[in-house]
Amino acid sequence: METVLPGAHYTDVFSRPITETATPEQWARALFGDVPSPGARLIWRGFLGLRLSRGPSAGTVAGWRIADRGADWIRLETTSWFLTANLLVTAADGQLTLTTSLRYDRRMGYLVWPPLSAVHRRLAPGLLRGAKP
Repeated sequence: METVLPGAHYTDVFSRPITETATPEQWARALFGDVPSPGARLIWRGFLGLRLSRGPSAGTVAGWRIADRGADWIRLETTSWFLTANLLVTAADGQLTLTTSLRYDRRMGYLVWPPLSAVHRRLAPGLLRGAKP
């Protein structure tokens, strides 16, 4: 059960308290939807070139493949030609936590993600606050 992206160059963690009871997958779908929003598509596909599946699927959340799961967590993953990305959603001990990890597989990752990470760090807390299972 690997929950952390091996060799990650970037990782951040955001949390908020929760009182609702839901599975980690339900929380992941509350955060990201069954398919990516237009804004998420622009960032994930357009800027990062992430390979996302099209359409809703039991094996994906917002186009990200469900890579693994445990009783209180779910790990989503995808890749582009220059990076590997994981989203780990954990719902445990009254906390909802989103961990984002990226590994730069080519030099382009070092150039593209740092400026986008500033946008990500501004948007992630609001994403957590707005999530309702």
